[in-house]
Amino acid sequence: MSHNTNTQAGRITSRIENLRSMEPAARLDAVAKAAGLDNAAKAALGAEPALPMTIANGMIENVIGKFELPLAVASNFTVNGRDYLVPMAVEEPSIVAAASYMARIARGCGGFVTSSTTPVMRAQIQLLGIADPHAARHRLLSATGELIAMANQRDKVLIGLGGGCKDIEVHVFETSPVGPMVVLHLLVDVRDAMGANTVNSMAETIAPRAAEIAGGHVRLRILSNLADRRLVRARVSLTPEALTTDTLSGAAVIEGMLEACALALIDPYRAATHNKGIMNGIDPVVVATGNDWRAIEAGAHAYAARDGRYTSLTQWERGADGRLHGTIEMPMALGLVGGATKTHPAAQAALKLMGVTSAQELAEVTVAVGLAQNMAALRALATEGIQKGHMALHARNIAILAGATGAQIDAVAKALAASGNVSVDNARELLDGS
Repeated sequence: MSHNTNTQAGRITSRIENLRSMEPAARLDAVAKAAGLDNAAKAALGAEPALPMTIANGMIENVIGKFELPLAVASNFTVNGRDYLVPMAVEEPSIVAAASYMARIARGCGGFVTSSTTPVMRAQIQLLGIADPHAARHRLLSATGELIAMANQRDKVLIGLGGGCKDIEVHVFETSPVGPMVVLHLLVDVRDAMGANTVNSMAETIAPRAAEIAGGHVRLRILSNLADRRLVRARVSLTPEALTTDTLSGAAVIEGMLEACALALIDPYRAATHNKGIMNGIDPVVVATGNDWRAIEAGAHAYAARDGRYTSLTQWERGADGRLHGTIEMPMALGLVGGATKTHPAAQAALKLMGVTSAQELAEVTVAVGLAQNMAALRALATEGIQKGHMALHARNIAILAGATGAQIDAVAKALAASGNVSVDNARELLDGS
């Protein structure tokens, strides 16, 4: 699958020594060299504004400026035997560090293994005013071939790429606040697109004919963000030795992680925070590549509640060999074409940095990052607690808020972390005493 040029026999390397200790310009140089980026892609990822106002003004309405987020790179990721440098656009401290550290642990155990279904999205057509909804369902199913052919007339390019409408489903809701309802689903292979525009256009094309067959009228014609036919899976297997700390055996860490995950499996209050931690890893990659993070969030949380009870997106188990096995499965509707992915120069550069060649590959790497982020949170909860590492990295922000500049920032941040009191008041006292 690899097509990226690199210093290691044409392959990208995600292991860059001392990346964390470099200054941003040197870090960009190292990442660009490791990924084989050209000067244009490197410039789009660097300090200079990557998004011209002329492009920004055309992307959305009433533009008055641009809002920036830090763009970082998570290192050490190995997915299906291939290395990836992962772009992450996010404001919260500790996320990138946690993902990179967990990826390094996983790397030593063989990395992450992923798989995915074909990129099938759903469009829904809501049909109302139907006297015989069950018979209408059968009439629509009998017209499957006709409806698929009509839908596929809408996008000849997609058909040429091997995609297009593949099937339909028809669901009956006998009771609703507005009476009986029949909902037709178009199942569309959208290839490397996120797919919203494609499936919406197809739904609008066939809606009048569907209403005629059903004997009712149409209301909604729109995609569903519960992309449960577009699933991505990732797994990781970790030895006890890889999880051993200075104070805890690997077996004890595994036991703590299993206990921490157990609460997320049975309690929605914990599951919400547990899954938010997974999305801490996923959303920054989605944002950095110009994809729709809101659609990904909606699909993830709906999928977590698909059985009528909100629960964890991940499972953690101990195998007979004592290893810790983590798995995740969730919808992941990402694209390489269309939208901001094609118009935002930094998003294009981020995709070059990753070296992905299909939307499915991008989705698989992204879900692996989510699993790594969950692994980091559970490991922290099972060992030193979530705050120690987070606050140590948050100390730089606190130092800046207190007025530190230049070399003072790192000095004050280190002193704050060492004191265990990461607060603005403490930072000001340290500055006053310096």
